[in-house]
Amino acid sequence: MSSLLSRYATPLTTGLFLVSLVSGIALFFHLGTAAFHGMHEWLSMVLVAPFLLHVWKNWRPFLAYFKRLPMALALGLSLAAGLAFAWPSLTGNAGASANPTVAMVSIIAAGTPSEVAPLLEKTDAEVVAALKEGGFTAADAATPLSEIATASGKNTMALMATLAAMKAK
Repeated sequence: MSSLLSRYATPLTTGLFLVSLVSGIALFFHLGTAAFHGMHEWLSMVLVAPFLLHVWKNWRPFLAYFKRLPMALALGLSLAAGLAFAWPSLTGNAGASANPTVAMVSIIAAGTPSEVAPLLEKTDAEVVAALKEGGFTAADAATPLSEIATASGKNTMALMATLAAMKAK
């Protein structure tokens, strides 16, 4: 490994870890979510490269950890904690722990333009017209929104964006 990479692997790992730490804590407490969400995701992905360089640089000492019980315990506990959080989603039993935004989109998408129109303070005809103008050719007042999106060759989130834009007007 070049001396440049060798010199910067650990400092970059440390710096990017600190950014990930601060943004992760902010996201946990729902502080500045708009500012921290993209930063946390992207810079955590960038952190992978210096982490791998750091492991490469320190490969022999790193391997020594695997000869002792603390590494096995730490990896086992980390795996168990990760599975505990992922299990509801993996098994389809997310229930109340599911993202409420996604749950509400599903509820609204099951409704028809006639049922959703009052939420938008519009008439059924205005909602259907806006959907057709947005490229949802299968729009009619009695068909569920998710079916309109599918029949129009688009996804439900694009339909929701069209409705949100309509509400903003």
